[in-house]
Amino acid sequence: MVARRFHVLHNNSNFDLDYDTDDGFEVFQFQLFSLTFVPPDQQKIYGAEHDTPLATDSDLISISEKLRLVSINDPVLEPEPESSTADFLKSDEEFARLLQAEEEALMLQQYVASEDTQQFESRVRPYVSQVLMYEDERRQEAARKTVRVEELEEKALVSLAKEGNFKPSKIEQDHAFLLQLLFWFKQSFSWVNSPSCHDCGNETKNQGMTAALPSETLYGASRVELYRCTFCSKLTRFPRYNDPMKIVETRKGRCGEWANCFTLYCRAFGYESRLILDFTDHVWTECFSQLLGRWMHLDPCEGIYDKPLLYEKGWNKKLNYVIAIAKDGVYDVTKRYTRKWHEVLSRRTMLTEPSLSSVLTNITKERRRGFASHILSIIEARDREENQQLERSLHSEDDESLSLPGRRSGNEEWRKSRLELGSDKLSSSACAVRLCIDEHVTKTYNAFYPVLYQFVEEEVTKSEAVEILGIVKGVLLDLRNYPFKTRRTPIDSVLNKPKFQKLLPSFDDLLVALSLEKKMNTDGRVEICLAGNPVLTSLALPVVLDALDDMIYNLNKCENYGKDMFQLPLLKLNRVHSGSVIASAEELPFGIVTSAFDGTRISKWEEPNGARGCWVVYKTFANKMFELVAYDLMSANDAPERDPMDWILEGSNDEGISWQVLDKQTSQFFEDRFQRRTYMINSASFPSNVFRFRFLAVRDIHSTSRLQIGSIDLYAKTSSNIGKMSTELS
Repeated sequence: MVARRFHVLHNNSNFDLDYDTDDGFEVFQFQLFSLTFVPPDQQKIYGAEHDTPLATDSDLISISEKLRLVSINDPVLEPEPESSTADFLKSDEEFARLLQAEEEALMLQQYVASEDTQQFESRVRPYVSQVLMYEDERRQEAARKTVRVEELEEKALVSLAKEGNFKPSKIEQDHAFLLQLLFWFKQSFSWVNSPSCHDCGNETKNQGMTAALPSETLYGASRVELYRCTFCSKLTRFPRYNDPMKIVETRKGRCGEWANCFTLYCRAFGYESRLILDFTDHVWTECFSQLLGRWMHLDPCEGIYDKPLLYEKGWNKKLNYVIAIAKDGVYDVTKRYTRKWHEVLSRRTMLTEPSLSSVLTNITKERRRGFASHILSIIEARDREENQQLERSLHSEDDESLSLPGRRSGNEEWRKSRLELGSDKLSSSACAVRLCIDEHVTKTYNAFYPVLYQFVEEEVTKSEAVEILGIVKGVLLDLRNYPFKTRRTPIDSVLNKPKFQKLLPSFDDLLVALSLEKKMNTDGRVEICLAGNPVLTSLALPVVLDALDDMIYNLNKCENYGKDMFQLPLLKLNRVHSGSVIASAEELPFGIVTSAFDGTRISKWEEPNGARGCWVVYKTFANKMFELVAYDLMSANDAPERDPMDWILEGSNDEGISWQVLDKQTSQFFEDRFQRRTYMINSASFPSNVFRFRFLAVRDIHSTSRLQIGSIDLYAKTSSNIGKMSTELS
């Protein structure tokens, strides 16, 4: 161990950092983040006599004690060193090389490309007719009828609330609803590799194509695949319908059906939408996002949005033509989906670029014939803006920290034959600093204190306590089934139970945590109803239901009922909340690090490369100091091999400059999914404002590269009056 003091200059401020060099460069970067709020992935660190940033394998013993920190997002306040001129020259050279490659590809295209536009038009024009079906009100209404609109609205508002946005604008709500529509579509439609036998339900094998029946051609099924059952030998037909109204009914198909139908859904809910045709055999959707001010990529087959480089970078596709087809025209949007334009140009041999532009312009003029002048003006202005955006993005730098997955729809053999396997997840190694919107979780846990207190006061038996909590859970489950904007449920039937009626006031804090209240109607009936913003109830309800399950489980296991009522894991008081958190990496969008702090079982933090080591750092709100007494970890929903097995918990009272070990665990084993394990902290009292988990290994490092955790809860010392009351009761 070598202890050193570094003097760091950032934004004209000086910081002193005492550091144990054995901890390595990565930890050093995070300690700089604790001081300067510049995340590790945005840091450039320069030595006193060096013009280039220090590498991540730099020797912390030998480098200069005087350092300069530059944020890559703040080039004005922190100008690059003089040698950056060479970097700019290098960039200019690279840019010139790419332009030269483009020119050569364009020159070659003139010799190999055909001027016959018929082949290109034959690929595009059928889709021009198809997208007009999305404007049919009858089809739109058929699509809307299949969607639980209020449920998606609730999920959209909850997703915004989890980011701290409890009063979103209409534009923000519309954007969030579109994403929920995408996720719903992904879950509710079925991918067909080969259809199950219509007679016995067993597997089938392809037998080629057959002629379409009149009932099939009625819905645009010009192609019908034929399959023979491997068990009963009966034949099963699989018509490839083109009418999205029929696909709304069948709810199955491959990418053609999925993109066709999803684009109808987008139009049915009022989004400006396009069907995207990739000549290398894929289709997806684009919608214009008012929030982003641009067209956004959405792939319903994959459930992925706003990741246009998915196909080139993730699937390793060799793109040539990517054409957007909409009611008001057709557009070449290939440049949105590539960062290798010179390579793409070399594959665009169907016709020359001028001929392509002419064809698209002619079709677009046909589609816009008869449009009012003010409508044309708006559309043409948007076209110009999009073209400028496409040119700007074409040579923009790729985010190397973002790992895009290979294709996930379709069976593995089929994907492998198309060379589209790639990786299996969308992940980011440059995790953002995220805020934990979780005060409602702490309020929920604290709200069980008066309930247990009353159980002891009224001498309620363990079986009676379990029964009463089960009744409360039943009431909340009924409440959950009501429309979220008008939630209410009568409780007269449960008030008939004398003991429950007497204990009902002890649940008042729990109702407050849920933004609910008891109310008596004019007819004398008592009900539970909303007391405020319905989104607060939607956010907290799954937390309370999971907490009730944990409470019932722990009560049943409690061997010293009454004596152990006010101890962990039964009672979880003074949970630390509302801090900020950052991790070594995370999955997008559902495995982000704040998912471990939201109090629900349905979410988790997933670290794509964490099996052999990763970390999470939690910084308290307003740098408030806490003395931890315990913490919980909960296993996630699946993949036991990804459970954490060895870890160290550390605390810092100087915002991460130095650390003290609070707890260390090895060879830990989670027997079940969603299992919570409580760990008491036996080390000497150490008030901290930053906490760090260093996960060292997972349960089976040989079968996975990943680590995942369902939840992390930190518990601080309780107030003296609560501790005194708990002692008296026990």
